[in-house]
Amino acid sequence: MKVLVLSERDVEELLTMERCIEVMAGALSALARGEVHNPLRQAIRAPGAPGLLGLMPAWRAGEPAYYALKEVCVFPGNPKRGLDTHLGAVILHSGDTGEPLAFMNAAAITAIRTAAVSAVATRLLAREDASVLAIIGKGVQAQSHRRAIPLVRPIREIRMCGRGESVEEAVRGADVIVTATNSREPILRREWVSVGAHINAVGSSIAAARELEADLVASASLFVDRRESTVNESGDYLAAVEHGAVIRAELGELLLGSAEGRKSPGEITLFKSLGLAVEDLAAAAFLYETSRREGRGIWIDF
Repeated sequence: MKVLVLSERDVEELLTMERCIEVMAGALSALARGEVHNPLRQAIRAPGAPGLLGLMPAWRAGEPAYYALKEVCVFPGNPKRGLDTHLGAVILHSGDTGEPLAFMNAAAITAIRTAAVSAVATRLLAREDASVLAIIGKGVQAQSHRRAIPLVRPIREIRMCGRGESVEEAVRGADVIVTATNSREPILRREWVSVGAHINAVGSSIAAARELEADLVASASLFVDRRESTVNESGDYLAAVEHGAVIRAELGELLLGSAEGRKSPGEITLFKSLGLAVEDLAAAAFLYETSRREGRGIWIDF
């Protein structure tokens, strides 16, 4: 059988941010309609190892149907080596026969699809006139979000805040805030966030880490990619439950019109992003089908 192999460059050229935003909107809508199966991710941590191996499987019904697995190593110290923190592959299988169809660079897919989902959330939840963007972090996700958010709102000012810089100074007066850090303790406080702001909290994806103070999460209107993932994996949410945090809706429900988003210009809206395997599957399916049409990538006997 022939199997497609897509490099980092292939993924970046084919899965443009503009395309990916619409692909992610479709994936989240399919999730809300019950057309996909997305088990909780599994993290394998070896004693003494500097990183972990994450396994994220998913299945999508339809014609064609697909299975996908993202296997990704997360090594927080990699930026010091000039490497991404997330390295691995997305493996796409036929949902009808189980045949492996493609192996794709997971770091590139993760970087693009995560920011694209935040762009979907921003399009749904941020004020129409939002023009000042503050991004906490300067890594891969920070740069991806710098490209993504201006595609859905009229951003005229972008503030980037790295280690050793003032988070308060960066976020005061911002209309859209992105937290894209590997911090295990809160770095964003409620009193720094302006009335009417929208927040995309991206960096924390495990129960033991969080970027936002609990009272901020509790006081904001909270939206998520998936409830089950949030109540099991989100440190930002779990730490704020006793403060009164309540999940209002999933993004897919907003896309389908079965739930309401922002209710007033002064409301603080918060999207807690965890990243879902169905998002990786949707990106991989798009890349596979596009590569077949356009003759892209390397096809190997397997």
